[in-house]
Amino acid sequence: MSPSIGAIVGSLREESVTRVGLERSLDAAAAAGADTALLDLRTYDLPVYDADHRDVGDAETLRAEIQALDAVLLGTPVYHGSYSAPLKNALDYCGFDEFEHTTVGLLAVAGGGFPLPALDHLRGVLRALDAWVLPFQAAIPDSHEALSEGRLVDSDIEERLDTLGRRIVEYANIEPDPISFEGKHNVGGDLS
Repeated sequence: MSPSIGAIVGSLREESVTRVGLERSLDAAAAAGADTALLDLRTYDLPVYDADHRDVGDAETLRAEIQALDAVLLGTPVYHGSYSAPLKNALDYCGFDEFEHTTVGLLAVAGGGFPLPALDHLRGVLRALDAWVLPFQAAIPDSHEALSEGRLVDSDIEERLDTLGRRIVEYANIEPDPISFEGKHNVGGDLS
């Protein structure tokens, strides 16, 4: 059975380099045999997260779509050294039900150099949700130079995005390690 891979676009821009990058990785995942879906946060009604009102707008739809996936790619532009508010907001609506024991791949897009802090921040959030994050991660630095007429122009970046797509398929159904010490101490974590 083909793994189902979804990519969450953490950018709301019309001409988003993040979206183009995730589409490239999804194409590679499809070529490796996966069923793919793009979850574009521009199309969801997700008010600023309020824990007292968890099921507003399209929150239940987003959670159900993520929960149905075998693996998830998260893509974000870098804002002030970290990941975007739309992606943070979407992740706040989610939790263990959506991400525990799920394979996740990461893509960050920066206007400057390699966006390591944003990738590290996402990795920390996903570790808290007991997701299994691919060791391989991709980045698109110097995003203002990355596209020409909506297409990527750097073959090295294309190869990294293709590798991300292939890796997410390869590890989509990896058997996770037993729950971590940290996971046992997270609110809502599996305490078995």
